[in-house]
Amino acid sequence: MAFRPRDLADRMAGQRKAGDGYLRETFTLPRDKARTKARDFLARYPKQAYMSSVESWRELPDGDIEFTMRRLPSAD
Repeated sequence: MAFRPRDLADRMAGQRKAGDGYLRETFTLPRDKARTKARDFLARYPKQAYMSSVESWRELPDGDIEFTMRRLPSAD
């Protein structure tokens, strides 16, 4: 049985979401609003306490930015 690259990508994405403990939020906003949203997110969930970061981002053909923020659920 031959595997396609997409099969591997789906399997890896399923493992990542299932067991790493991070909460993720994905946003699609115009560039200026995306920048503001990311700054607000990092101010609300500081990296030192929540290990927050921009996990991925890309520019869409219409100029909007799609990005995923991640953080730990609590700062114990």
